[in-house]
Amino acid sequence: MSEYYDVFLIRSTLAMQDPDLPGPRFHTALFVKTGPNGNGTIHEVTGDITSSDGMHYTRTLSEAPELSPEFHTSQKLGVTQACKHPGEWRRVLNSLPTPPQQKAFNVKTMKTEPFKTRDPLVFYEPGEPRRPLMKCTEWTMKRAIPALKASGLIIEG
Repeated sequence: MSEYYDVFLIRSTLAMQDPDLPGPRFHTALFVKTGPNGNGTIHEVTGDITSSDGMHYTRTLSEAPELSPEFHTSQKLGVTQACKHPGEWRRVLNSLPTPPQQKAFNVKTMKTEPFKTRDPLVFYEPGEPRRPLMKCTEWTMKRAIPALKASGLIIEG
């Protein structure tokens, strides 16, 4: 009989909201509870969408998320087989594109704002429709969770 770990979607408060996104927003990550005291592993993207490298996937050993002062909510997504974590999780999540740089400083407006293209750097005109920004929430909800479910690594129930 296989051992299973519980898998959670966790949200934490942000120190500062992004003025280009409707709020409030939260840092969104996945938590796999591996220990009897509630500790486990956080899988997330970190960094920011203004840096030239964008965001990157990280895996961090953590105490129970509820113990963090920034903790907001958790939602159980299902379970994962212990024999597949963290190895298979790391393989799947490392294969996913992470949020790239999507904002830069615009010398015309003297503000950091989303851009249309990076090379050459072209900013949106006022009122022009913009592509939605991708950050930790979008990566977790639209890329990580679907990929983990498709690989059989998150089993609902």
